[in-house]
Amino acid sequence: MSFIDNWLRVDIKDINAYHVPPSKDMVKLDAMESPFPLADDLIGQYLAYLADADLNRYPNPNALELQQTLRELMAIPEEFGVLLGNGSDELIQLLALACETGDTVLSVEPSFVMYDMISKFTRLNYQGVDLTEDFEIDLPAMLSAIETQQPKLIFIAYPNNPTGNSFDRVTIEKIITSTNAMVVLDEAYYAYADDSFLADIAKYPNLVLLRTVSKIGFAGLRLGLLIGAKDTVEQLDKLRLPYNINILTQVSANFLLSEREDIDANAKTILEERTKLSSTLTEISALKVYPSQANFILFKAPKANELFENLKQNGVLIKNLANAKKLNDCLRVTVGSSEQNQQFMRIVEEFYG
Repeated sequence: MSFIDNWLRVDIKDINAYHVPPSKDMVKLDAMESPFPLADDLIGQYLAYLADADLNRYPNPNALELQQTLRELMAIPEEFGVLLGNGSDELIQLLALACETGDTVLSVEPSFVMYDMISKFTRLNYQGVDLTEDFEIDLPAMLSAIETQQPKLIFIAYPNNPTGNSFDRVTIEKIITSTNAMVVLDEAYYAYADDSFLADIAKYPNLVLLRTVSKIGFAGLRLGLLIGAKDTVEQLDKLRLPYNINILTQVSANFLLSEREDIDANAKTILEERTKLSSTLTEISALKVYPSQANFILFKAPKANELFENLKQNGVLIKNLANAKKLNDCLRVTVGSSEQNQQFMRIVEEFYG
């Protein structure tokens, strides 16, 4: 037995690492990224802005300027606190670290896999409550789980990944008011959704929101934020590692996120493309297409594994969920540019003849 086998926690050996498939030279429609690169007329300005970064110094420890940039971009009221993370994943982990060993984390399934994985990393007890057949929250089952499990944290993605739908608002409100747990609504796809719980933070002291800039064009920055009551954020900030937002991310985000007109225009284009892509997929009678409030579409497909491989062979990468729990024969495609979506659809249409 090797050194690492003797040394490592036994439960870690049983966890599979998060898998990111190779995508070189592929049309990448698997990870909910924006298809829009930085506009040509901004590249020179951006590089000049980066040139002023003091790389020999540690970054601003609280990234105060960046916090203000995000407040303006997302219209976050000054009465709320903001905590920044190296991606939303770091903030999920930070919340988990605030719990006692063995505390319960509750979520719905299927949903974002990192809720489960991070719970395991941090020795918490993860419990998933199955969604209904149409991917809605089973409120009686959820309330029963809250009563019996007494969770410390409840994660709900809103809209949900990988299903794409936003859950019923009243249902979520009943969950928030039924528990002493911290309820974390993950609004990663806020820019493409019809609703948000941002204003409700003032109403519910146990509610916090997660957001990210990854889905609006800046996945490479690895920048997420937690929004909550100021006293909540002040306490959680104790768990944040110092200088967690590096200087290049801070400088880049302060420049790039100030271009709100471009960000809004790109989001509008993705919404238009989502409508067209959903309609075109629906025209293929063999497919079942689920409604989406995000920048991706989930659909159920006969011979899903074969279709996925066929797409890969033709240079298009999407997400294969066909063998995942409650997602039998399902695939998820990110909404790309018009050209990317057309290329994807040509392959799908040819596959089903």
